[in-house]
Amino acid sequence: MSLQIHINSPNVTYTDAHIVAQYSYQTTSVHRNGNKLTVTPCTTEMTLRTERRVPKLGVMLVGWGGNNGATVTAAVLANKLRLTWKTKNGEKKANYYGSFLQASTVCLGSGLEGDVNVPFCDLLPMVHPNDIVFDGWDISSMDLASAMERAQVLDWTLQEQLRPHMRDMKPRPSIYIPEFIAANQESRADNVLTGTMAEQVEQIRADIRDFHKSSSVDKVIVLWTANTERFCDVKPGVNDTAQNLLAAIQAGAEVSPSTLFAVASILEGCAYINGSPQNTFVPGAVELAVQRGVFIGGDDFKSGQTKIKSVLVDFLVSAGIKPTAIVSYNHLGNNDGKNLSAPQQFRSKEISKSNVVDDIVQSNPILYKPGEKPDHCVVIKYVPYVGDSKRAIDEYTSEIMMGGINTIALHNTCEDSLLASPIILDLVILTELCQRVTFRPQGKEDFQSFHSVLALLSFLCKAPLVPSGTPIINAFFRQRACIENVMRACLGLPPQNHMLLEHKLQRNFLHSQTPHINSYTATSKKVSLSNGNYVPLTNGICAHIDGTA
Repeated sequence: MSLQIHINSPNVTYTDAHIVAQYSYQTTSVHRNGNKLTVTPCTTEMTLRTERRVPKLGVMLVGWGGNNGATVTAAVLANKLRLTWKTKNGEKKANYYGSFLQASTVCLGSGLEGDVNVPFCDLLPMVHPNDIVFDGWDISSMDLASAMERAQVLDWTLQEQLRPHMRDMKPRPSIYIPEFIAANQESRADNVLTGTMAEQVEQIRADIRDFHKSSSVDKVIVLWTANTERFCDVKPGVNDTAQNLLAAIQAGAEVSPSTLFAVASILEGCAYINGSPQNTFVPGAVELAVQRGVFIGGDDFKSGQTKIKSVLVDFLVSAGIKPTAIVSYNHLGNNDGKNLSAPQQFRSKEISKSNVVDDIVQSNPILYKPGEKPDHCVVIKYVPYVGDSKRAIDEYTSEIMMGGINTIALHNTCEDSLLASPIILDLVILTELCQRVTFRPQGKEDFQSFHSVLALLSFLCKAPLVPSGTPIINAFFRQRACIENVMRACLGLPPQNHMLLEHKLQRNFLHSQTPHINSYTATSKKVSLSNGNYVPLTNGICAHIDGTA
């Protein structure tokens, strides 16, 4: 069952095409002069407009035949077909656990029985995962049914039900430049493009157009979930500007496969998301996206160990406890682990996992001097036997009061691809929603969209890509609150402040003058009172919530 949420406010207008909200964006400006801080509250009036029509979305995955690609495709099919299957622990049924859009809730406000929590996906009109159409590329020619079996992620009885639906799904030939990934991947590379670098980019563009037409989707988003590449050197005259990057592709200079896919996607007007840690978005790629007004986002899915780190370190520092050493060890046996066993590819992953605590540490100058941060060590080992079941072992050592030491040790076992798959869905659904949201500050004539570097995706990424000059936020709850409050703004609702003053004062000043409310009638727009009378709704914000199938 889904919910239809209607905002009853003079600041919100519903048309056939849009939800239009007048919104007061409140910020706080701080000016430092020595030890004196001058704090100035600021308010910017703006109009937010959200397109109500939800398009048919096509998603093209680079690395479609890998563990993540095969698993997310299988999961969407299983949910769409409402499959159930037997395991040694009983019957299971398809779900979207792990997706914050589909399986977590947000507090909309207070009702007669307390807080009203609704699924994130019901706040605004957005694509449902069941309706996504998948396609993509892979250097392996294996069909998706065989790739699912090779991945060894899903229960066998579920695979048997999905196999007839997936055996005709075959990845398109992909770009393969051996020096960017581990040499141990060569045996999989039997489905690769040939020709010059420029010709391969043109083929990727043609593939996008072909999928767009043949699948009858309204828009396409491309997402990289293929192997981690080594970092690519940023070189003046090669990839430092959009013009130089396009010229480098024509000349066959060093450009990584992930950047080539990004360029092809941007030129086709398709949003591009990087789910691996390499530096896909060299300056020239970012400039090209900005020039074309196309969304890009990344880097590297924030799924297990790093997500916990963004929560735990935030908790420790916020509690006034000083983490001094963070040691993270991983071993896994899937193809991602095999590729990461090569030093250059591991270095890309090490960088993305190591920077996740920086903004949290910098937020507390009481605990940390300028430039000081915890010792941080990340280790990844390839152990084929454990397959997709990744083991993560973490030790957090912190300094507490009077020189005391506090140590927290964690052991986490998870199916790597079953954590990454819902993140893939959240990334593409949130990106598509952002394509339908525009803003108009007071006094301006034209609506504008989010910046091409879509920082709103930071919640889902280990190494968030943000516009130049924008602070990088890794703290879990700040990132989640950002998404929640942007969606609330699109509905003309203020951010949740969690003050609950009406419950914390001796006299309930918010309701002391109001008779007890028995019921609310949406059709008459009146409130039934305990004395039997009716009063019209005030100019405040009320929400009608109607359950619909």
